[in-house]
Amino acid sequence: MVRQISTDVLHIVEPANDGYQLTLRLDFSKLPHNKESLKIITEVSSVQAVILSSQLKEMLQNVNSWDSSQGMYKPIKLIYHPKEPFYVIRQPQKIVAVFPMRFKDNSDVIIATSFFQELMDVVSLKKWAKVPPCNWSPIPPLELRGESFEDLSTNGGFVSFDISSHHVEGKRLDKTVWSLLNFYAYVKHHVKCTRGFIQRRMRRRLDNLVKVLEKSRVEDGQIKKVQGWRKMRKMVGSKSKMIKRRWGDLGKKIKRIRFRIKIHGFSRFRRRWLTVPSFSSSTAYTKLQTNGNNN
Repeated sequence: MVRQISTDVLHIVEPANDGYQLTLRLDFSKLPHNKESLKIITEVSSVQAVILSSQLKEMLQNVNSWDSSQGMYKPIKLIYHPKEPFYVIRQPQKIVAVFPMRFKDNSDVIIATSFFQELMDVVSLKKWAKVPPCNWSPIPPLELRGESFEDLSTNGGFVSFDISSHHVEGKRLDKTVWSLLNFYAYVKHHVKCTRGFIQRRMRRRLDNLVKVLEKSRVEDGQIKKVQGWRKMRKMVGSKSKMIKRRWGDLGKKIKRIRFRIKIHGFSRFRRRWLTVPSFSSSTAYTKLQTNGNNN
């Protein structure tokens, strides 16, 4: 496949560099300056996907070739996207693909976790009985015991798919390989779209709330319009001040009128029953006058 791209531009270096399966040398001086150059660049950039997909195809085609004498197979680490490896584990009559999920924002973790749980619920339905079973767990599966701590340290858990023989029959093989290689990209696209949808809904509801407050705000016989959701905090603050001022005026009025309440007949009742009587004594008292010279 590499030799068919362009023998003048692309050359295979043998042996490959240490730690790599393939080393290519590109001669940019012989790269054509027309649309053919774009085609060559696209084919060169797809070399990694072709190599990885061919390896994954070979593993999936041998899904039933289980040798019990070899015991448990070690997980095979595949890297299609940088810093996003996934593991392929061969088990009896199936192959398990495990994806460690990592996200930068906490909001993305919440959206992705909800998506994984919903994905498990959908796959468990009878309607989707033929699709690969999906499992999500916040902790790594036992098959990944012994792998590096850096690869197993995630904040989004681990998603695994069980691939059996009927998932790789005929044309399903290419579709299954493509789905596994692009699962990370699919999850990121779903999270990004969901976050954008939530933000649009929040802005829309906030705009509707601003419109309602605009209609209800009347002060000094004039309606003051507030443009944009960014001014909502200022408007809500002034609204609260206006409410406090009105309630303060109402409280003062209540204090003034609460002593003006009259009960019909209460004055007569007060004169008769609530008046303190005057007492007269038969004993007369005379004021004593003292002389300043007396001791």
